[in-house]
Amino acid sequence: MTPEQIPAERAAEAARSGKPVVHTWQGADPARLESVRVLMGENRLRVYGRLVAAADPHIGTEPYSASFEASVDKSDAAGRVLLRTTTAEHERQLSISRTEDGLWLVDHDGTSQRADFDGSVTVDVVGAVTFTTLPVRHLRLHREEGEFEIPVVSVSLPDLSVSVVRHVYRTVSLDDDSATIELTRGGATSRIRVDRDGIVVDYPGVASRI
Repeated sequence: MTPEQIPAERAAEAARSGKPVVHTWQGADPARLESVRVLMGENRLRVYGRLVAAADPHIGTEPYSASFEASVDKSDAAGRVLLRTTTAEHERQLSISRTEDGLWLVDHDGTSQRADFDGSVTVDVVGAVTFTTLPVRHLRLHREEGEFEIPVVSVSLPDLSVSVVRHVYRTVSLDDDSATIELTRGGATSRIRVDRDGIVVDYPGVASRI
């Protein structure tokens, strides 16, 4: 084991023991920093995090910060997600939760809606690598080889708009310590490396864990 691998291994051991761990990712284009506290057990996953991002001239987004909380149930389906974003001009918040009857309840700055989002059971927050873990764990792609096309509730930052999109996930490689997952969405394909718990290690073009 190299010195660089030791912190990641210690974090993985803490996660498997049920102790809280903190993961941090850094991105360069645009500059961004994301940090999350993870509580992981046999039948639970809770995350509490923050993301700070510079302006992205490629897609016209302004600088923003975001804070979030998320929880999933024993099947690794999303339970509840809370998001807050702040820009120079706006503060926004979003609450989205999935009920036992399969409907999603969405409350966006006081406006509420109920929808089934094509039967989706998981959420992806675009640009926040923490949320890449949710579908990976739900599909168990960090433990078993597979390929799936699924509907995903997609939340954009910083405006917190909600839509349903279809993602394709495919296992590229799998070993005892990590997996490489190919993700295709919106016509773009990325190869994402995750650790044995399904937490992102490297998301090319977005951020890498430090």
